[in-house]
Amino acid sequence: MADAENPFARRLRDCAQRIENLLARLLDDAPGEGEIARPPRLMAAMRHAALEGGKRLRPFLAVEAARLFGVEGEGPLRAGAAIELVHCYSLVHDDLPAMDDDDLRRGRPTVHKAFDEATAILVGDALQTLAFEVLAGEETHPDAEIRAALTLGLARSSGLGGMVGGQMLDLAAEGRYGRRDLAPDEIRTLQAMKTGAILAFSAEAGSIVAGAGAQDRARLLAYGRALGAAFQIADDILDREASAQELGKAVGKDEGRGKGTLVDALGVDGARRECDRLVGQAQDALAPFGDRSAILVEAARFTVARRN
Repeated sequence: MADAENPFARRLRDCAQRIENLLARLLDDAPGEGEIARPPRLMAAMRHAALEGGKRLRPFLAVEAARLFGVEGEGPLRAGAAIELVHCYSLVHDDLPAMDDDDLRRGRPTVHKAFDEATAILVGDALQTLAFEVLAGEETHPDAEIRAALTLGLARSSGLGGMVGGQMLDLAAEGRYGRRDLAPDEIRTLQAMKTGAILAFSAEAGSIVAGAGAQDRARLLAYGRALGAAFQIADDILDREASAQELGKAVGKDEGRGKGTLVDALGVDGARRECDRLVGQAQDALAPFGDRSAILVEAARFTVARRN
């Protein structure tokens, strides 16, 4: 079936465009309330990092999870945009010479190449803090408890026990600090933190904005965790099999650094089977919602079928 006839593809594109428009407004040169000035070079570099970027899967999960409970509009979009700002900040810092030392991102020069390393560091810092400003704003939700829950969730999933801690484990897996070889369960922990935590929170965030109960929030979180694990395995397979042109970045770097992945531990065929198992797990988490969750089920399948 053509993409134009595919509800999932259409919704994904529509959400990506709405997020793009919101991010463009958030990254305008004009100072916001309480700001003194916005340095033009910093703003240009932030836009380079955050605009025209990818499929916006993380905000899509937030928007669709909220829609599952009948809630649409500015609130879920702003929650999704905040998550995307944190994701973009992490990419800017990951690309730095001290981290992954990448020259390309989404087919364009990385921020430290297009500008410089100092600017790239500040871009990451500014994108991160802007994300929490967005969540704290009443435009995201009139209920302060909802805003606080969103802020807490994003902080936990992106911080020392989530994405940042996972990046530290990832650097250690390169052998920078001694031990290098990781067992499969250790790889799963690393990936659940570095990549999976933000993806899992993206799904939960939509249920938080929608005011869902604790049981439904737990279901969305379980779905997001399974999807996040499948996403990273699929990413590792692509790093081995896709071309740089398809991915818009260098490929084969993880293998060159000797990083442990589940592709190494299980083999490509075993990794694909693990992806399929996780997609089934994600689908099971959504089973109580019936047909209403069809788009989110399709999102889980998309994570393992994508080519970039």
